[in-house]
Amino acid sequence: MELWQLRTFREVAETLNFTKASEKLNLTQSAISHQIKALEKEFGVPLFIRAKRGVILTDAGRIALEYAERILEETEEMRERVAGLEKRLTGRVRVAAATQALVYLFAPLFEEFMDAHENIELVFRTTTATEQTVEDILNGVADVGFASLAVYSPTLQVTELFDDELVLVVGKKHRLSEKTEVKLNELQKERWILFERGASIRRATDDFFRKLSVEPETALESNDTYFVKLMVEHGLGVSLLPSWAVREEIKNGKLAQIRFKKNQVKRKVSIISLKGTKAAPIRAFIEYILDRKEHLQKLAGAV
Repeated sequence: MELWQLRTFREVAETLNFTKASEKLNLTQSAISHQIKALEKEFGVPLFIRAKRGVILTDAGRIALEYAERILEETEEMRERVAGLEKRLTGRVRVAAATQALVYLFAPLFEEFMDAHENIELVFRTTTATEQTVEDILNGVADVGFASLAVYSPTLQVTELFDDELVLVVGKKHRLSEKTEVKLNELQKERWILFERGASIRRATDDFFRKLSVEPETALESNDTYFVKLMVEHGLGVSLLPSWAVREEIKNGKLAQIRFKKNQVKRKVSIISLKGTKAAPIRAFIEYILDRKEHLQKLAGAV
């Protein structure tokens, strides 16, 4: 097994397409196919399932990818240190997180990081749920992820960043818009605009209703944060959202946010990555984010 075979395998696993992988690696499709077949022969199991529009990783392929990522990262770190390039941070970091978190919370930090590290490319993958973020990390298609639900895995490094709270969001003309706190019994007749099932926010919302034995009347469901806020603004219902996601609308007088007197809806947001040695750009990015934990907590709790 050669390193160039592992690099080819990783590229195919990331793109799930031989044509795209061949273009990125500047190799012919037949060369790509030959290398993958050689690996499969060496392992004695198929790494991909051939599909009409590409390929799909098998369970064995996922395991192989996890080890391939570690080998390639440690090889890169060895190259950097041996060549004395540790301080020359060059490469890419693939970041996975929910769309709303990328847009409303982390974007300013990412911009600052890119300004400070011009030779590091940040590549973003938007996910709808923490499970998808974790899967992206384990499958080697993302290097770092942000998770808003508890994550347990022996192969993952999980570090808490900040506490997040979901607040009740209503339109400015809503009967509760002037309140700063609300009791649950004041919401008995409300219609709810919820995120689709599977989304991290929906999971937290469902847990909240389940604990209080509440059956919410659902007006509509969507994973588009902008659409949810717009529907709340137009009075079609109320919703639970992170306070940081509605900061601008509250400032502009379009929405109002209200906290619960009891039974707050809180989540812990963590940064996750594979355990083990990491390439210098990935280490730099993780350290950068961890150094700004207090700043993120202020952003998450800001009105």
